[in-house]
Amino acid sequence: MPKKRKNRGRHKGGKGKESIVQCDACGALIPRSKAVRVTRRLSLIDPQLERELRAQGAIIPRYYVTKYLCINCAIFQGVIRIRSREERKKRISLGR
Repeated sequence: MPKKRKNRGRHKGGKGKESIVQCDACGALIPRSKAVRVTRRLSLIDPQLERELRAQGAIIPRYYVTKYLCINCAIFQGVIRIRSREERKKRISLGR
């Protein structure tokens, strides 16, 4: 049976077994190298209010939230795209 991808859809290489993470959207258990990691900035206050406070010189903390998504959830949420066979061979970012 031919394999679809050279790296078998993972980033681990020949390192052996690795830790498992849980998808934050559906709860599936997936290997860490196969998960799509998404880091987003989270603000606890309104963006317009934040702009005004920064203009006045206030220091507002920024919180970063890291989520792990399985491939299915990442495609569904629009984080990554399905690529054609030729595009898959190109060494590019995952479309973020």
